[in-house]
Amino acid sequence: MSTVAATAGAVLANRRGWFGSVSDFFWRQPKLFVFLLLTPAALWLGIVYLGSLLALLLQSFFAIDEFSGMVDRGQLTLKTYAELLKPQNLDIIVRTVTMAATVTVASAIIAFPIAYVAARYARGKWKALFYLGVMLPLWSSYLVKIYAWKLILAKEGILNWIFAQLHLTFVLDWLLSIPVIGGNSLSISYIGTFLVFVYVWLPYMILPIQAAVERVPTNLIEASSDLGATPLKTFRHVIFPLALPGIVAGSIFTFSLTLGDYIIPQVIGTSRLFIGQAVYAHQGTAGNIPLAAAFTVVPIVIMGLYLWMAKKQGAFDAL
Repeated sequence: MSTVAATAGAVLANRRGWFGSVSDFFWRQPKLFVFLLLTPAALWLGIVYLGSLLALLLQSFFAIDEFSGMVDRGQLTLKTYAELLKPQNLDIIVRTVTMAATVTVASAIIAFPIAYVAARYARGKWKALFYLGVMLPLWSSYLVKIYAWKLILAKEGILNWIFAQLHLTFVLDWLLSIPVIGGNSLSISYIGTFLVFVYVWLPYMILPIQAAVERVPTNLIEASSDLGATPLKTFRHVIFPLALPGIVAGSIFTFSLTLGDYIIPQVIGTSRLFIGQAVYAHQGTAGNIPLAAAFTVVPIVIMGLYLWMAKKQGAFDAL
């Protein structure tokens, strides 16, 4: 043992050149090496990310002077947050949260059977095809997908043509006649906005659920069947509880991404604003930076509470 140690010491001692010297120094100082590795990332996170968030939070405590129309930075106030409770602003928040929750629930319902089949039955090349099929939409341009859906959902689009060929135009007309969510066509209705949100964020729900279902021990499912449980009871009492962390993990992505998106509602949907659009409008043409900052705090607070509840459900174990 001592011979091996002496040989290793000799090898280290004979290394030449500045690179070898630096390598030997960090080998003898592992804590310093870890510190230097983490410093750039910590500075980026602390200054660029957290610093910008703190600056944004500070802006939300200012207010617009009613006489000059300029931002009054003379004192901190909660006046801007009180503006969020006005009916027009509260309506934006409720609309956005409702859409995010609806998209999340729909994505979970659609994703679960796909993820279950992939986890339990797909093997070899079929599993590779599954991953390719799920990931392929993510490789294409975000804007291209949205504008493609704009054409699909338009009154002269292929979806309307399919309904016409199947003599189901009355069904589409009935959907578009529903108050609030309907409209002149799918491309300028909340139904269209909902469909595009589900399509774009669905992969982020499928993959965590698939990973969670794969972790469910097969012997538990077999034991449930041997004890006389029906497939529905097995799903309710065995599969679903164990796969729930994956569902919650996927919902973190779908809920948060829908909550902060402003491009999809801008291209597809009505003229009523979502939170992302309100932030863009207030910091741009309106010039009301404090109100824009206050609007951005809303999804941060909502996601903070949501992540806290998700952690309680063990969602981070499925990420």
